[in-house]
Amino acid sequence: MQIFRTAVRPNARFSAAIATVVAGAVALGAMLASAPARAEDAAPVDEIGISAQPVNDDGPIRTRFDYQVGPGQTLEDGYIVSNRGTAAQTFTVFATDAFNTDEGAFSLLDTGVAPTDAGAWVNFSGESSVQVTLQPGESTTIPFTMRVPDDATPGDHAGGLVASVQSPDGQVIVDRRLGTRLYVRVPGDLQPNLSIAGISASYTPSFNPFAGETTITYTVRNAGNVALSGDLKSEVRGLFGIGLATPVEEELSEMLPGSTRTITTTVSGVGQWLYLNPAVTVYPQVDETAPNPGPLLSVTRDTVVFAVPWLLLGLIVLGLLIWGGIRFSRRRNDARAKEWMEYAEAEARRKAETEREAVSAGSDA
Repeated sequence: MQIFRTAVRPNARFSAAIATVVAGAVALGAMLASAPARAEDAAPVDEIGISAQPVNDDGPIRTRFDYQVGPGQTLEDGYIVSNRGTAAQTFTVFATDAFNTDEGAFSLLDTGVAPTDAGAWVNFSGESSVQVTLQPGESTTIPFTMRVPDDATPGDHAGGLVASVQSPDGQVIVDRRLGTRLYVRVPGDLQPNLSIAGISASYTPSFNPFAGETTITYTVRNAGNVALSGDLKSEVRGLFGIGLATPVEEELSEMLPGSTRTITTTVSGVGQWLYLNPAVTVYPQVDETAPNPGPLLSVTRDTVVFAVPWLLLGLIVLGLLIWGGIRFSRRRNDARAKEWMEYAEAEARRKAETEREAVSAGSDA
């Protein structure tokens, strides 16, 4: 299991980001710090070890907490925390809210920020956090209670349960955090809705008029109340919807309700066909462990870019100029030849007339 270490000065704030752990827990590493730790400042890696995961009992193995709970309802669950290190450790277990970073990562609020959503609904025997000291190799189950407020809005509410170990090291505190994602689905008017906004595109030509690139920038927004991931397809079409290049397909990592993400994609092999119609389609999906929110509709947005084939047009203009020059030269030569022929014929007639007059004069004499 990968352990993320963060070094902070006393009373400094720090944040954490959650990542999935194959062994049955979703790892949450402390990410942001006011004073990054050097390798020689941190405690030896083999002294600290953290493992945390949901209680599974006899049911299927859970890698995260997924609940469907109505307003005003209460449920109880457990969180298994284990000391995988070589020294006794004091764990602080608490819950907080989740959000998406600008890069799309699933993260938690800074430690100093009080949760107001799903993280605030969790308590440990009435407290917002609990501490437990474990010996090397020892595990314990931390029971907790979740109560959904009476005025909870329908949809998905995300947070995380966190197991934190802090150890002083000189002038810094090294904090190691692991966590498990927490999702609460409140029944009601569910609105799964991924939208695309702010789409723009630009074209970069190449020496080969059929091998340019179209760069598409757009913003995906989860405008509904259900956490959604999905697939993205970016393509460039021409007149009559004809595809001009191989579409680019990407995965859209999970977006929590209200989150936005700006994405830039480059479609290669686009010819300079003057009229280009870049388009993006998002196909929403839900996590396989999440309750079914109903029909998921794909969304497509497009824009228009004009890719003027300047090189090709230049060659055409050059060809026309050459053709025009040749044609003009031929017409001028033809005109000169005609003038010469007319002159030669006139001169021949004049000579013939002169000879006839001379012969006639000789006969009269």
